[in-house]
Amino acid sequence: MKKRVTLTFPKRSVHMPVTYRLAKDFNVAANIIRAQVAPNQVGTLVVELSGDIDQLDAALEWLRSQDIGISTASREILIAEDVCVHCGLCTGVCPTEALSLDPTTFKLMFTRSRCIVCEQCIPTCPVDAISTNL
Repeated sequence: MKKRVTLTFPKRSVHMPVTYRLAKDFNVAANIIRAQVAPNQVGTLVVELSGDIDQLDAALEWLRSQDIGISTASREILIAEDVCVHCGLCTGVCPTEALSLDPTTFKLMFTRSRCIVCEQCIPTCPVDAISTNL
């Protein structure tokens, strides 16, 4: 099972080897989507956790016990099709190829299931046609 979560670390916890502990203690893989962690500052980490449902639940409970905040609010990329000019700039920065141009019509195609909501496409769009739902 996979679960995408945002972890918020208090200042005193940013030094913890969280992804190592998740893998070693709970057999849960953590794919880091976005990280903003610095010494002596509150840190955030967007990760996709993969593993057995019971192991995922145990890992999330351990994170909570370490005073690490967990948010499971699912963000999504939204594309305003009436604004999009199908220039394709966003396809060049999409790491999962969720954004692509149709080879025959040259229209932008969005495969939502491939999107990891890294948001790299948002600042790339010259007409601001891409946003998130939150």
